[in-house]
This record gives sequence, C-alpha cells and structure tokens, in this order.
Amino acid sequence: MTNTYRIGQIVPSSNVTMETEVPAIFRMREAICSERFTFHSSRMRMKKVTQEELKAMDSDSDRCALELSDAAVDVMGYACLVAIMSMGLGYHRESQKRLEGRCADNGQYCPVVSSAGALVDGLTSLSARKIALITPYQKPLTQLVCDYLESEGFEVVDALSLEIPDNLEVARQNPLAPVDLVDRLNLSNVDTLVASACVQMPSLPSVQKLQDKTGIPVLSASVATAYRMMQHLGLSTAIPGVGALFER
Repeated sequence: MTNTYRIGQIVPSSNVTMETEVPAIFRMREAICSERFTFHSSRMRMKKVTQEELKAMDSDSDRCALELSDAAVDVMGYACLVAIMSMGLGYHRESQKRLEGRCADNGQYCPVVSSAGALVDGLTSLSARKIALITPYQKPLTQLVCDYLESEGFEVVDALSLEIPDNLEVARQNPLAPVDLVDRLNLSNVDTLVASACVQMPSLPSVQKLQDKTGIPVLSASVATAYRMMQHLGLSTAIPGVGALFER
C-alpha cells in the first residue's frame, strides 16, 4: 500500500513560488520512492516586503494554521522567511511552538516548519560556519536576515541585495539568475552558499548548478523547508540534483 501525505503551507497572499518549488522537490522524490503527496495552502495578506506589512501578516498565521489543521495535514510550513526574522531574534522557535499549539487545540496536531527555522537547521546540518547569501530584499531587510543568522552562530561573509520591494516582482526573477549573480559575491573562506534567502525568489534550478560551479555546498530557503518537512515525516531525503542537503 502506498502512503500518501498531506503537505500544508501558510503562504503570503502574493507568494507564488513556494507552491511551485516545494511540490517540485516532493515530485522529484516521488520519481524514486513510493510515497505520494498532496498540497494544501492557506494565505496571509501581504503585497509589499516591508517590516510593517510583514508584522501585520504574521498575526494572521494563527488563522492559517487552524484552517490547515481542519484539513488534517501531516506537516505544515510557514512559507515566509523574512516575516519570521523581522519579529525578533530566535522568533522561529516561538512561532513554530505557538502554531503547533493552535493545531493541537483544534484536535489535529502536526509539526510546523518555518522557512526561517528550516534555513537555520539546514545550515546546521551542513556544519556551515561562514556563509554567503543572495536576497531580493532591500538592504535593511537583508541586514536583518544577516543579523538573525549571525545570532544563530553563522558568520555572513557576504550578502547580495537585489532591492526589490514588490513581492510579485520578486517572483518574476529568472530562477537561473543566481548562477550569474554569484559572481558578485565574495566567496573567499565561505563554506556554504544560500542561493536564495527568500522563499519567493525562485532559485530551485540554480541550486545544483551553483554547487557544481562553486564547489561548495548550496541550499536555499525553499530547499531547506522541503528538507525539514520530509525529516518531520520520517522520510528518506536522498534526492539527486537538489544540492548538498539532499545528498545526505
């Protein structure tokens, strides 16, 4: 008998990437393993990537968690990295615990993965110490992300900000662009590269290409999120062509 799992995502209303990249990674697993997956989302309003809109959006995540728990999803992802990081250092732990509590109160407990926490966990799994990253954010938000990651024990050697405030414009970026953008980063002494520290900026086709090009481990926020979801489901994460995390 084939096991089928329900994958839930709490998604910003203007995010059109996580419902593409996360399912794509799970479909790659379906091609080599027997388990099957369905995908379910609930949305929080957000159009501009500013701290004000991000904080307002985060307050809506409890409603989304309740809606997804009504569907009895097996794992849930909070698909906005910078929203979590804008709420204060270490906030991903507080958010995940609170949302899991909302599900449990509804009689449908399931583990919650935030893309912020998943990136931290993914970098930890790769024993990363000195990292570089690409973001679509304006420089103050990129610095916020860097500060958050440094508070978790990583040194950000270099970061590239594309400075795109409109979230739909972020989604329109070429998913292969990071392969060229990486040339603008200082990778001296860097041991891990984050192809996109934003789940809205598409990068999945770039992850393995960047790893082959630079010779260092590469992941992205969306790749890390899918990885942690599979871990919570107790599934093998050996999938070729998705970068260093899925080689483990």
